[in-house]
Amino acid sequence: MTLTLYNSLTRRKEPFEPIEPGKVRMYCCGVTVYDYCHLGHARSYIVWDTVRRYLQWRGFDVRYVQNFTDIDDKILNRAREQGVSPREIADRYTQTYFEDMARLNILEADEYPRATHTLDGIKRLIHELEQKGFAYAADGDVYYKVRQFSEYGKLSGRKLDDMQAGASGRVEVSVEEQKKQDSFDFALWKAAKPGEEFWESPWGQGRPGWHIECSAMVREHLGDTIDIHVGGSDLVFPHHENEIAQSEAATGHSLAHYWLHNGMVNVGGEKMSKSLGNFTTIRQMLDHGLDPMVLRLFVLMAHYRKPIDFTDEAIASANNSWDTLKEGLLFGYQYGEQLDWPDRQDPDFGNSANMRIDIQSDPVQRFQAAMDDDFNTPSGVAVLFELAKALIREGNLLVHQGKTEVDAQTLRAQWQTLVCLAQVLGLEAAPESGTVTGGLSDAEIEALIQQRQEARKAKNFAESDRIRDELKAQGITLVDQPGGVTTWHRS
Repeated sequence: MTLTLYNSLTRRKEPFEPIEPGKVRMYCCGVTVYDYCHLGHARSYIVWDTVRRYLQWRGFDVRYVQNFTDIDDKILNRAREQGVSPREIADRYTQTYFEDMARLNILEADEYPRATHTLDGIKRLIHELEQKGFAYAADGDVYYKVRQFSEYGKLSGRKLDDMQAGASGRVEVSVEEQKKQDSFDFALWKAAKPGEEFWESPWGQGRPGWHIECSAMVREHLGDTIDIHVGGSDLVFPHHENEIAQSEAATGHSLAHYWLHNGMVNVGGEKMSKSLGNFTTIRQMLDHGLDPMVLRLFVLMAHYRKPIDFTDEAIASANNSWDTLKEGLLFGYQYGEQLDWPDRQDPDFGNSANMRIDIQSDPVQRFQAAMDDDFNTPSGVAVLFELAKALIREGNLLVHQGKTEVDAQTLRAQWQTLVCLAQVLGLEAAPESGTVTGGLSDAEIEALIQQRQEARKAKNFAESDRIRDELKAQGITLVDQPGGVTTWHRS
């Protein structure tokens, strides 16, 4: 099977061919660290974490770099509001970023370059652009000559003449605009305003513009040309367009062979924004009881290029879906000993790194076919659900009939396949202490159910509810069937 990616640059799916066989250089545009991460960040970083995981599963040696913008107008404004230094704001929200991403099971990047740690490379790149006639200084600022780069607009599909016509009605011109030779030119270096944090440069005291940071970081940490550049679709223009103009004018080489962009996030049908009052942070959702795996699964149940809409109903549906998948993932912990699996008592039991699955099996082949098709996670997740539901069915048979239709070793192979494929998507479940392992025996559960039935017959509903809640706390879900029969399963 051939891995194909939708390339935003060419606007079509293309076979993936890395620059260096077996290796992938991948860059992701990171956050500006002035506030907590929101649901849009969750969507983007879950998606690119999954892409990275899948490339590694396919056998590629992936070098993944993601930046932090740690000097910016938003950071300066927040620092003034709170009466602290910009560095304190940047450090605080860099730390909260790591906390939020860890909860979502997002792997750390190989490197996290910061703008303030890349100043030498930024100034060197600006100087090269000046020398080649693509940049000019103006009263402490430095601007990029957009019209000098003939391919400007190739990523976004925008044409300067069309944008010029659309902007013809402007009347007021800012001081910054007055410095520019052309209204389309953008800042590479900004002169410091009174009281602002600054760095010394050949053009005076100031700080870098936003777009130049990523060009310098890609070059410094991954080279002139990389395999894959990723980010949200809101970054296509102007950020990624400007990155291309800067980097390719300086090096004479393409910046990235493949550009991938994830779709945007809506909340209740409207674009998420602070002005609309529907702005939600990751930690707000997780601190109010949402399982991080539910959020991750919700994101992966939509194709990464499509917009997604956060609604209460959608999250509730994802929660139900996770309950099903989680029950399948816990199958081995619940029933492995009863099925006499030879490795059940192994300390590394459940560790997918030690599992060997049949890559020629039908589920694995269908999972790979889905993911090879531009990372089609909805179809990949569907394969996981098939495996999970089959295991749940066998688990119920084991509980209620004392036997399974499928032999123990086949079930072991199916469970390990589910665990391994789920981990490719970053979806993981482990038994809670005292619930699955070391919990109530089947006989003890049946005895408590009998006590509950007797309490219900005596109309002692308080005792009935107490027993149900006690079982639930032990990970046992009761299902009252017609005719007074109660079945149960571990969750």
